[in-house]
Amino acid sequence: MNHVIENGVLKVFLSGHIDSGNAPATESEIFAIRDEQPHEAMILDLRELSYISSAGLRIVLRLRKAEPELKLTNVSPEVYEIFIMTGFTEMMPVEKAYRNISIEGCEAIGRGANGTVYRIDKDTVVKVYNNPDCLADVQRERELARKAFVLGIPTAIPYDVVRVGEQFGSVFELLNSKSFSKLIAANPEKIDQYVDLFVDLLHKLHSTHIKPGEMPNMKALALEWAEIVREQLPEAYGKKLCDLVNAVPDTDNLLHGDYHTNNIVMQNDEVLIIDMDTLCVGHPIFELASIYLAFVGFGELDPTIVEAFLKLPYATTRLFWQKALRRYLGTLDEAVVRSVEEKAMVISYTRLMRRTIRRNGLHTEDGRKIIDLCARRLVELLDRLDSLYF
Repeated sequence: MNHVIENGVLKVFLSGHIDSGNAPATESEIFAIRDEQPHEAMILDLRELSYISSAGLRIVLRLRKAEPELKLTNVSPEVYEIFIMTGFTEMMPVEKAYRNISIEGCEAIGRGANGTVYRIDKDTVVKVYNNPDCLADVQRERELARKAFVLGIPTAIPYDVVRVGEQFGSVFELLNSKSFSKLIAANPEKIDQYVDLFVDLLHKLHSTHIKPGEMPNMKALALEWAEIVREQLPEAYGKKLCDLVNAVPDTDNLLHGDYHTNNIVMQNDEVLIIDMDTLCVGHPIFELASIYLAFVGFGELDPTIVEAFLKLPYATTRLFWQKALRRYLGTLDEAVVRSVEEKAMVISYTRLMRRTIRRNGLHTEDGRKIIDLCARRLVELLDRLDSLYF
């Protein structure tokens, strides 16, 4: 048993086994170290501990009574399972030890706001999160993916959390899979086939109903965007935008939140959806707005933005959006299609403007161009729309 003091934190390192035979001596030594070392907080580092019995667990309980902020770190998978089964993970912070992997030389097969997905080998990919302090987000995405899978949504379930340098990653299995973006690029003559599969999965998502409180509410988030954006619009238009977003019905449809051809993959003739950290609930108009932004909106001033993201010509992404919207709505009536598209555009430009403002766009030339474009489009659309739902 070793220990160190770092910035007022007493860290005690345990190794080997703790069982009924050595529990009394172990407890005496831990408490002796605690009493002899002035400290503000205490951590047990269990990276070298391979087994802990019920006698050892009782030591931890007694120590926690003396140290209410006690934390357990670097817990091996085997010992971590014991803490889960006995409920310790619900009583105190218990941080699992994560294996380290390298992405050096690995192909980046997708990028999003929260991370980048790399192919490790033909069977396995890892999503590396941008924020190094994101363990809670990693666990949240794993839980959202699990819920979606249980509800019948075809997705890849992350089966391991790893360290990638100073960042965290989620590992999941995608056997010989290819994204729809790659498939369309390789087989542009099959675009209608991929549109059908893309929309079929979208319908499956939106026909899945979620219990209240199980997932984030997309309308609440869109209202936050509108409140930020209204300051950049003439007063009457800002108010109308907020009123229209607020008037969108509160529905219980499952939404992906970032639905585009990078996140839809084909694996052995099965269509799967990945990148589940944006799962939410709400009216489908919010999903259509996200799709419009990915395929059209981001590229309106600079088409190369969409082309670099989806690895497809901008003309192809615009065509895909138009075909997908018609297929989703089940109509070729141009008036109906255009009406729904314009409703989606309002939310899309609201999101894009808010995103640009958040990224300091008010203080850069390129940012102001995007904000001005969004403001013009919103004013034009709000002049003729009386609702944002269909």
